[in-house]
Amino acid sequence: MFDIQIKKLIAAERTRQKKVINLIASENYVSKDVLEALGSVLTDKYGEGYPGRRYYRGTSVVDEVELLAQERALHLFGLADKSPSIGVRGNSISSNWSVNVQPLSGSPANFAVYAALVPQGEKIMGMELTHGGHLTHGQKVSMTGKFWSSILYTVNKTTELIDYDEVKRIAIAEKPKLIVSGYTAYAHIVDFKKFREIADAADALLLVDMSHFAGLVAGGVYPSPFPYADIVTTTTHKTLRGPRSAMIFSKVDARELWKKIDKVIIPGLQGGPHFNAIAAVAVALREADTPAFKRYAAQVVSNARALADELARLGWRIVEGGTKTHLLRVDTWMNGKGMSGREAADKLEAAGIIVNENTIPFDTRKPMDPSGLRLGSAPETTRGKKEKDFREIARKIDAILRN
Repeated sequence: MFDIQIKKLIAAERTRQKKVINLIASENYVSKDVLEALGSVLTDKYGEGYPGRRYYRGTSVVDEVELLAQERALHLFGLADKSPSIGVRGNSISSNWSVNVQPLSGSPANFAVYAALVPQGEKIMGMELTHGGHLTHGQKVSMTGKFWSSILYTVNKTTELIDYDEVKRIAIAEKPKLIVSGYTAYAHIVDFKKFREIADAADALLLVDMSHFAGLVAGGVYPSPFPYADIVTTTTHKTLRGPRSAMIFSKVDARELWKKIDKVIIPGLQGGPHFNAIAAVAVALREADTPAFKRYAAQVVSNARALADELARLGWRIVEGGTKTHLLRVDTWMNGKGMSGREAADKLEAAGIIVNENTIPFDTRKPMDPSGLRLGSAPETTRGKKEKDFREIARKIDAILRN
């Protein structure tokens, strides 16, 4: 590379990553093959539209790339037909589910679903941000809370778990057009069957945002939302261990949800797809469709549990009482003698452990300086760490924060 400044910064980031213990729940480390696809000549090709129906010429190769990514996505999550076929618009591979692999990231993917399926000003219902929801699940500070009327539910104050009866009561009373399940900081298993019943009772669509646990679903250690959801969105860079990108799955039925969503992606929101990213997604999907990845997913969950259990043994309060996924939240305000999450994150980063400050349910502090931390096990599991390593990490965290 002739640009010495950027070359040095890339080298500096590589060095930083190697020196730290990474517990960011929304990060991971991609393979060399994924990086190779990201840095390929596919980045040079522009091609608005869908396979076989582009507004540009010279797209025969990138059409194959996009179709391959779709086929692998459907196959990985058990949605592909035995005899795949290409639909009329060029990218419907399964008779039951469609997948759009063009969204640039998770937030625009969720926005596209709302824009396609919920009239502006109508109600969408998601979890409150401080309780574990995502900004794009209807939070007031997000455009999703400005374009649509936002109905937010919380966890139970005693258990810090989802109270499905209360969610159902709110849904029936408010009648949202769409209900969001799947979260950014909820550490337990979501009961998608109950959410299906809630959505049916409220006559609402059910969107599952599985961005955080998509890799766990692929690895068979988290229940699949597909038997119950109408739409499933996901990023590809967290537990799925792919590049920064996203996918939207939608049921193929008389409602033609996929047609509406595809029209919002292009021409509604985006221009030409990032074919280098789509190719990298395809690589990651193939890597996830292996026995080795299933072992990885199981280890991710075991490592998170070991981290949570050891921190609890050392006297730290774990939100929700523990974890059944790749992430957990630690209440530093209660156990840290008044230590905010930001202060705790700063102390840990200075010692080479990277986490993010995070709100906890019914937090009395502000989101930028909350009462807790969010920790994740996926990145360090990719690096080969096991339960004993995460117990040691817990002891390091304890020693750093108590000093």
